[in-house]
Order: sequence, then structure tokens, then C-alpha cells
Amino acid sequence: MPEPGTTALVILLPAAEPALAAARRVDPTLVRPGLAAHVTALYPFLPDTSLTSSVLAAVRSLASAVSPTEVQLTEFLSAPGFAALPAPSLQPITDAVCARWPEVLPYGGRFGPRPPAHVTVAMGGDEATLSRVADEVQPLLPLADRATALQLVALTDRGWELRLEAPFAG
Repeated sequence: MPEPGTTALVILLPAAEPALAAARRVDPTLVRPGLAAHVTALYPFLPDTSLTSSVLAAVRSLASAVSPTEVQLTEFLSAPGFAALPAPSLQPITDAVCARWPEVLPYGGRFGPRPPAHVTVAMGGDEATLSRVADEVQPLLPLADRATALQLVALTDRGWELRLEAPFAG
């Protein structure tokens, strides 16, 4: 689990919330609390104490060069202990974020330098549980949304808190 002071750059996708709600109905522990449905652009990002005005300006600048993007979530994928909805239309944005901060390895390097853009639906659970999640989520697909901003969030003792919302304006 992340420690307070951990930050992330995320792209909220409220239309994917029904998929997370379906996973919660199967097992509430599968969905991490505190953040709405989202695609992670970079996690962990810089420590909360390192969020200087120049870092915030860089996030704003990057977001301002990106156009709002239509997102179609059409596929449910699962692997041992994990279920997700791929979001390939957001890959160029997540790639741009990772390229801007190459010293920050996405997910600490666990999934390589270019993890596929996705909405995490469930973390944990055995094969049978994830099969039940699939049975609940697949009838909800496709889900469509419009990505309009990059959000910088930080984990505090009170949960995830918004530090910056940078609209896509390209």
C-alpha cells in the first residue's frame, strides 16, 4: 500500500465508475478506496514535498498541449490478481507524461517503461472471484467517456487529495 506523501498523475473517467461498483459488489476489498475511476498516467509521481511551483507549471504545460480525448472502454482483461479495462486512446497521454519525467519509473518499474493505459477494476482476488467480476462488468461494456484533464493527487492521512487539476487544452 502507498504511504502518505505518495502522489500520482491520473485522468478521471467517471463513466467507468459502474465497472468499479460492480467489482465492489463482488468483493469490496478488490477496489482501492479514495479515487474515482481513472487511468493512471504516472504512479508514483514525485513526493508530495517535491511539488514545487515549477513541477506544477510543468504539469499544467503538458496538459495544455493535450487535446480532450474520447475514450471507449470496450474490453475486460484479467490476469492473476488483477482486472482492467484497457484505454488505448489514452496511451499517447500516458506516454507523454512518462517521457516528461523519465526519472520516475511508472509503478516503480514493475511493468516496464510503458505500461498500457487502463482503468484498474480489481486488484487481488482469486481466479473464481475475478471471473465473477468479469460476469458483472462485461455486460456494462462498452463504456464511453471524454478525458478532459490531468489531475495531480496526493495520499494524505485523510485519503487521496487533489493538488492540481490541469485541463487538456490542445
